[in-house]
Amino acid sequence: MPSVEKMSRKEQVIRKAAELFRDHGYAATSMRDLANALGIEAASLYSHIKSKEEILQSLCFEMAELFRASLEKVENQDISYTEKLRLGIRGHIEVMSKDLIASAVFMNEHRHLSQPYLRDFLLMRINYINRFKKIIEGGIKHGEFGGIDTKLAVMTLFSSLNWMPNWYDPSGIINPTDLGDQLAGMLIEGLKTK
Repeated sequence: MPSVEKMSRKEQVIRKAAELFRDHGYAATSMRDLANALGIEAASLYSHIKSKEEILQSLCFEMAELFRASLEKVENQDISYTEKLRLGIRGHIEVMSKDLIASAVFMNEHRHLSQPYLRDFLLMRINYINRFKKIIEGGIKHGEFGGIDTKLAVMTLFSSLNWMPNWYDPSGIINPTDLGDQLAGMLIEGLKTK
């Protein structure tokens, strides 16, 4: 993520809005709150953005695209399903760790998108989850994973991964790649055939 000095004014507005959305929630954050946090008049915001929802759309769909691209790199590799799942988990963690604030908004505030944006977002999310489910199903079919309920497996996986923006400390001793590998190790071990 570029430093604040190198961001365009629109990027600065989106960044500050993301912080407010994460800290106070989308519904509780007003354009006046955003203007005050930026030290500008509320009317000045509209020269950079159309609406508060435009910011939420930008945050949610840009994050969704990063997740999609990360998984696509893994799916196209000629490797085992176990390795695809490990790299998919690692990629998910790395995407979230690059912008923990936007990740928290993506995970918690997307429900405030209006239609048709909410529907489009949810379809993207379902597609992403189903692609992980397909990796798990491939692993079962090829004997890498035991006969497990794939829906339960994928929901457990995402329940574990998607809490990361709430507890991960980027200044801590574990980097995102190692964190992804450790989480993958714990989650995949439960899927393996015994």
